[in-house]
Amino acid sequence: MFSSSKLVDSVVRKLLEPIDQGLWPAGQMLPGQRELAEQMEVSRPSLREAITVLETLGVLRSLPGKGVMVLERRGAALPEVKAPPSATMADVLQLRYALEPFMAGLVAQTLDGAELSQLRLLLLDMREAVEDGDMQALAGTYTSFHRKLVALTSNPIFLSVSKQIGSALEQSDQLMLRHPEYAEEILQEHEAILRAIRRQDSEQASQAMRQHILNEGTRLNINLRVPQA
Repeated sequence: MFSSSKLVDSVVRKLLEPIDQGLWPAGQMLPGQRELAEQMEVSRPSLREAITVLETLGVLRSLPGKGVMVLERRGAALPEVKAPPSATMADVLQLRYALEPFMAGLVAQTLDGAELSQLRLLLLDMREAVEDGDMQALAGTYTSFHRKLVALTSNPIFLSVSKQIGSALEQSDQLMLRHPEYAEEILQEHEAILRAIRRQDSEQASQAMRQHILNEGTRLNINLRVPQA
């Protein structure tokens, strides 16, 4: 699975079981998140992360003001392609630098209020993880925030690419596990991204994401090679 959290992987599997068994057919809305979290005996943040994973996989879709709907699954899911052994963190960051600023800018242009609330909830989960010093939870919410941005583009090509390079894009969340001293800094960078998206400032959203990825390179002592402006 995409998430670095074993708990979220477990929730993903629990959600997939009734879908695969036909108990939740295509077009059906899932129970509300509060009810579903209680039924599954998991926290709502973990449930939200699992739903984000399944959105990226094309299994679920969040409908603003309505809930989460099961999508029709056309054939087998694309296999997850792991980063080759020769790939370095610099390679991963270059890939993210090429993709994610564009996605953030696109979302800033098209996001509605309900979708913005979904990102704000993930950011609140991130803030809670930082305050609790829970680096595993921070890594999970970090991944979910970025995957939610991919899902909100509603671009099937981006979704397909995200599925196929999921493992590579996810490597960056290991930074939080190894370097908890950067947690507050990383949170502030995501708050800057969300502020720009909330203002529908596409250029600033792209720049905030670009700066976040460059900062990750600095935190990892990587001299990231990117085109000069």
